[in-house]
Amino acid sequence: MFKVNSSLLKSNIPRTIRFSEETYNSLFEIAEIEQVSFNSLVLQCCSYAINDYEKIDLLRKRKNKDRE
Repeated sequence: MFKVNSSLLKSNIPRTIRFSEETYNSLFEIAEIEQVSFNSLVLQCCSYAINDYEKIDLLRKRKNKDRE
């Protein structure tokens, strides 16, 4: 289960993403309730999704291969 972490994450790569109004409103409300920044919440949601990605092993193998 996803739990919001109130510690700050280092984020230094700026990107523009678009949300549906419903998704934005839900994220904004959760960020307010959990007293974290909107950006921090989005980063945590993305990290959670990546870690639970069913093909994560394939993704990690590709990363390791690229580093060689």
